[in-house]
Amino acid sequence: MGVSERSDAGFASLGELEALAARTAATDAWTYVQAGAVGEEAMRANRDAFRRRTLRARALADVSTLDLTTRLLDDPVSVPFFVCPMARHGLMHPDGELATARAAARAGVLASFSTLSTRSLEEIATAAPSGLRWFQLYLQPEFAVTRELVERAERAGYRAIILTVDAPLLGLRDRLAETEFVLAPEHALGNGDSVRAPPRVPSGSAGRYTLRRESSATWNVLDDLESITRLPVVVKGVLSGEDAGRAVKHGAHAVIVSNHGGRQLDAAEAALERLPEVVRAVGTDVEVYFDSGVRRGGDVLIALAMGARGVGIGRPLLWALAAGGEAGVDRLLELFAIELATEMALVGRRKISEIDRTLLGELRW
Repeated sequence: MGVSERSDAGFASLGELEALAARTAATDAWTYVQAGAVGEEAMRANRDAFRRRTLRARALADVSTLDLTTRLLDDPVSVPFFVCPMARHGLMHPDGELATARAAARAGVLASFSTLSTRSLEEIATAAPSGLRWFQLYLQPEFAVTRELVERAERAGYRAIILTVDAPLLGLRDRLAETEFVLAPEHALGNGDSVRAPPRVPSGSAGRYTLRRESSATWNVLDDLESITRLPVVVKGVLSGEDAGRAVKHGAHAVIVSNHGGRQLDAAEAALERLPEVVRAVGTDVEVYFDSGVRRGGDVLIALAMGARGVGIGRPLLWALAAGGEAGVDRLLELFAIELATEMALVGRRKISEIDRTLLGELRW
């Protein structure tokens, strides 16, 4: 299908996807997906960080063939981008994570799935048994529940555990508070009644507050995880060289530079701004991935040029589900690949290994 053709998904370009999804999704679901932390400054900063960047065009570079394939944690993939772990795909479409898994498997794209999915991790694996998938883990109040989730993921054929470390509690989100957002019963968590989402507010008053038991975790929790699984552990939510170094010291196989899509600390720097620091800090010890604010194939190219090995797609995936279900995800992944290939040709790079910082131009501001 050509880049300008309108598919069964209902959109011809990534540029029209958000507006289409806004018209299609239920109001409460759309509020949940779109909300950022507090006043949403971090979310806007993520996009501004990409808008500031420029790429250096090249001419007559023989780009007659383009190869987007690469490897993530040594598994082959068709493209250097992946599906971020995000909660509750079922808010956007009844098939939820099952649609995402099937579309990603067809495209040869790594897909990661959340502890807070609307379908169980086993259902997701069964829906696309040949797909490459990672399981995102929120630490649970009882380590026995954490252990059970990890063991289930290993039995179901997930290839890595993504430990999210930036959510001892969920960031305040004005947009949700102002609309008195409440999740409907049909969007219950798929991984069982024992699974808990991070709390939304601390307990207490009069200046003294406490968080749940899992908030006491330190970097030693990586050692605990590695004692219960053979799967590689990827640490998500790193925004500094110091934390990246700690992750490596405690055995992480990769880190994901992320500010949770601007949904946690509203005063956080844009994740893209922190990517070079993390890459410098870990060197070649582990792979560095990136998410937060990615909207187009050109964003993927910029993050790769700044040192990322792989780049996560977040909200646009949910928009695609709302706009067209499984066909929407098919189309989204196709368009991201086409856009990335086009941008690579225009900067004179034929394969992923040729992408480096020399592609980057002057900042726009």
